[in-house]
Amino acid sequence: MDDEIKRANDAKKGSPFLNTAQAAYYVGLSGRALEKMRRQGRGPRFRKHGRYVRYHIADLDAWSESSGRTVTEGAVAPPQSGPAGQGGPHA
Repeated sequence: MDDEIKRANDAKKGSPFLNTAQAAYYVGLSGRALEKMRRQGRGPRFRKHGRYVRYHIADLDAWSESSGRTVTEGAVAPPQSGPAGQGGPHA
């Protein structure tokens, strides 16, 4: 938790707009991962300032919040066992 707070404070120094490397550091990804997500249209919202790609900290926070999950995608729940002696589907 302390590392996340330090990373956020470091990134927020100065401008609220971060370049790709800074934004990746802020959300804990590699720069390449963030670039790939941007090309695929599934990463955080970004802006073009001239020829430069910039991420606003509020957009990174909103994207991260919206990406929250409670279960890993494709996860299968463990089989439920009934009371002893009643068997399951293979009994």
